[in-house]
Amino acid sequence: KAGVIGMTLPVARDLADHGIRVMAISPGLFETGMSAGMPEKVSNGLIEKMLFPRRMGMAEEFAALVCHVIGNPYLNANCIDIDCGTR
Repeated sequence: KAGVIGMTLPVARDLADHGIRVMAISPGLFETGMSAGMPEKVSNGLIEKMLFPRRMGMAEEFAALVCHVIGNPYLNANCIDIDCGTR
């Protein structure tokens, strides 16, 4: 993740003259096929460290953020955390 986040600003600067914006999204723990295979004790331990709402993220929430980024042309050269405060 750190490499992608670090590249966001320089790549955005390189592509700005072409009208291309660059954003990164840094997700926390989401309900996925991979997280479904996690032992319940492990997932519960991770969820306990989260701020409100203490649960895994849902794909619809990630998609809503992507739509917001696409729809707001003033967003550029940043990383948005969607992680319930677990960074």
